[in-house]
Order: sequence, then structure tokens, then C-alpha cells
Amino acid sequence: MGVAIVLLTMLLNPASALAGTIGAVEIGDSDVTVRFDDLVAGASTFILAGPDRIALDIAGAQPGRAGDGAGLVRAVRQGRQDAGTRVVLDLAQPAIVSGARFAADGRSLTFHLRPVSASEFERAARGPRTELQPPAQFRAKPPEKRYSVTVPIGQPKPALPLPAIQGPDNSRLPLVVIDAGHGGHDPGAISPHSGKREKDITLALARAIRDDLIASGRVRVALTRSDDRYLVLEERYGIARRLKADLFISVHADAAENQEARGASVYTLSEVASDREAARLAARENKANIINGVDLGAHSSDVSSILLDLTQRETMNVASDFARLLQREAADDVKFRSTAHRFASFVVLKAPDTPSVLFETGFISNKDDSEFLASSAGQKKVARGVRDAVQIHFARQIASLGR
Repeated sequence: MGVAIVLLTMLLNPASALAGTIGAVEIGDSDVTVRFDDLVAGASTFILAGPDRIALDIAGAQPGRAGDGAGLVRAVRQGRQDAGTRVVLDLAQPAIVSGARFAADGRSLTFHLRPVSASEFERAARGPRTELQPPAQFRAKPPEKRYSVTVPIGQPKPALPLPAIQGPDNSRLPLVVIDAGHGGHDPGAISPHSGKREKDITLALARAIRDDLIASGRVRVALTRSDDRYLVLEERYGIARRLKADLFISVHADAAENQEARGASVYTLSEVASDREAARLAARENKANIINGVDLGAHSSDVSSILLDLTQRETMNVASDFARLLQREAADDVKFRSTAHRFASFVVLKAPDTPSVLFETGFISNKDDSEFLASSAGQKKVARGVRDAVQIHFARQIASLGR
């Protein structure tokens, strides 16, 4: 089935969708009229001192005829400015704008120039812009369609099948979802020493962590992928949300141009990355995806926003506690970076109701880390550290509920 998708410029940039050209800038002794050959989105004026000028930014307008100076205006200039045009009036003496208004048909803007003292002009220059809007009926009127594109988008894909939950047959036990990063056509980072691919190392680590957690008998476990397949980022944490997981751990292996860089890190969610490296890494991991919205349709938008914010704050706090615990419990077997707990805007961490961490287990660009992560012994050490941290994490939660 094909669906016609109409791409209107107004959807992307409402100001640019209204694109009247300036037909004239008419200067009288103390009045100014700017005429347009079509509707514009709005305007604002502000004062510039030294030299004395009045600037008029017209949203959704194209430059046109500038006009000549007269009276209080020595000269008129105009040029492109963001999504509109800026008209600059060079003043012969200090003056400010008063009585500005659009005509009833929205096709002209008129204002009066009132002479003022130098001190009043300077005060006006420090003040805010004056915003001007065309008549409401024209602001609400949609622009004519400029072009359309029709493409077939097909039937929506069914939801990804949920993976099997492994471990004790007891739904009261906590559920941990382990996500092996990358997969399928996305190999992730590649070791320059052994040629090992991140997607293979993370899958081996995820399986080792799963086996240790199941052997503990204290939690249930699911893997987002148990083979070499590609999942978009939203599908990864989406699986955890659909399974109502109590903890989500995304397993990765880092890479850097500096092959001396080594050590593990644990990332939790932050809208502002803790350093440039975290921001770089998040940008790399997120490059193919955006976060989906959360359906809180039972509430108003304002209430939904508050509930989502409160839920996510609590979730981030729990995730941060687990990140610190993971570093502490795994430190005997896994080398961590000096600043191991970091913050970044990874898409896979953005489930608002599932505590989530991204475990960068080491640098496969480093020879020692790469060998450690690719070895069975190294994978068992990583798994042991995660197992111990998970057990203590849920034991703490149970204890806190009992108080």
C-alpha cells in the first residue's frame, strides 16, 4: 500500500513558508512603511547605537527594493538574515519606533519615528526587541503547497519478537536484559591488532554474563540478541521496556586513535555529556537513530511531562548507583579507567522507566584490552564482576523495601 506524504516547507520552517518579497520601503518625514507582495510571518524591531540605527527583522520575507532615506532616516539598507530579511535604517538623529502595526491585509507594516534625546536612545538600545505580528487570520492561514512528493512506505512492520527469558521459572525474581552492542551489518569498532570486531566480542561477553547470572539462581535474564543480527537502538531498550526489565545493561568495547588508551567505563544517562570524549562516543553510537516518545496518553500533556520527568530522574539515580557498584565489584578482575563512571546521551539509555547502563568493557584498539576481552578467561572475569554487582544491587533493593 502506498501513502502520499506531502512535504510542506512550513512543516520544517514556518517562517520560510511565508516568503513575501519587500516591494518598497517608503520613508516620509517621520513615518516608515514597508510593503510586501505576499504575506510574511512577523517582524521585530530593535535599536542599535553608535552609529544610531533602527533594525527591522522581517520573518519569512525576501529582500527587495531598499528605498531612499528622507527626514529622520539618512539611508536604508537590507539583506538576508536567518529565515527572513533585515532592514536597517541609518538615522540622521536619535529616534525610536512607535505605533508599529501591520495593515489589515497583512501586506504592509507602518510605524512612526519619534525623535528622542541621546540618553533616551541609549536606554532604548539596551532594551528588548519589539515583536510585531500580522493579523491573526493571516498568521493562521496555511501557505499554498509549494511542492509534494509521493513515496510508497509500505505496511508498518510488526513488533520485534521478544527474546526468551532464561533462568528460574519464577516471575517474582528480577529480570536483567543484556544487550550485546552492534551486530549484523554493523560491526562496531575493529581491533587494529587482531582484527576482532566489536559485535563479536560484545556477543561473547553478553553470553558469558547471561550464563553467570543464570547460574546464580537469583535473577532471570534475556538477551536482546543471541546471534549476529542488527537491531536499531530503540529496539534494544524497547525490548527491555516490553519485558518490564528491572535492569538493562548494554555491553560495548571502545576504540580510540591513541592505542595506549585502555580500561573499562560505565555510562549512565545525561543530556549533557561529562566530557568531550563521552559526547564523541555518544554521537558515534547514536548516529543512526533518534529516541521514540513515551505513550502517556491517559494524562494531559503537562501531567505526562511531569510524570515522565519524575520517573526518569528516579531511574537515572538507580542506574548511577548500579554503575558505581559495578566498578567496585569488577575492579579486582577488570581494569577500569581513572574516571570510570561517565555520563552521555546514549539512545540505548533513554528508557524512562528501566535503570540502564552502558558498559564499555575496554578498548579493542589497545592490544592488552583487546586480548583480554577476546579471551575466554577475560570474558569470565567480566561476567563475574557483573554477576556480583547485580546480586548486591537487587539485595540492596529488597533490603530497602523491607525497612
